[in-house]
Amino acid sequence: MPSVSDFPELQALLATNESWAKNTAENDPELLPTLATGQKPGFLWIGCADSRVPETTVLGKKPGDVFVHRNIANQFHLDDASANALLNYGVLHVGTKHGAFYPSAVDPHRKTELTPVIVTGHTACGGCIAAHSLPADTEPSNALLEFLGPLIKLRAGLGADATVEDLMVANVKQGVENVCNSAEAWAKGKDVYVHGWVYDLASGRCHDLGISRGPPSA
Repeated sequence: MPSVSDFPELQALLATNESWAKNTAENDPELLPTLATGQKPGFLWIGCADSRVPETTVLGKKPGDVFVHRNIANQFHLDDASANALLNYGVLHVGTKHGAFYPSAVDPHRKTELTPVIVTGHTACGGCIAAHSLPADTEPSNALLEFLGPLIKLRAGLGADATVEDLMVANVKQGVENVCNSAEAWAKGKDVYVHGWVYDLASGRCHDLGISRGPPSA
């Protein structure tokens, strides 16, 4: 039976983890004990699984600050049980919040903490590059192509001159729209606000697309 000792790269990971844990305990002694008691993240991030977009790192945050759902090309499908379950859990149970109290759009007579959902695409997205290159009638012959299906369809509706970047931005807009159309977003009258961002790999900066959406009554 294989063991970790058979894989030097895994041994190296365990060694760097040990170093990180030691340094964290020394430099931020309250962090890990606090995280062990529960989480209170400030944001729900729906992003791409691309290894170049580690949300906690690019936002300058710490473990426990961001509740995360990542997949290929940061898609949010309305029929995706995993994505909807995470949205429900993030809104109702984890309690992601902006951290400041505002008049509630659901009930103007009370104040509430807003729940922020950030759908974030990024430049040079491999999923968007693949979907951009595939014909609209591509058969979903494997799990990857099936998952990319809505993105391929989105590409077909953009027109022949649409670029990969056009598709990437349209995909973020579609993701915001789909989150807003999910019943899980507005569960139990929560004040959920959905934002659309783009992360630029070359500059390391996030850009707001100006397409934020609030509760239906906002």
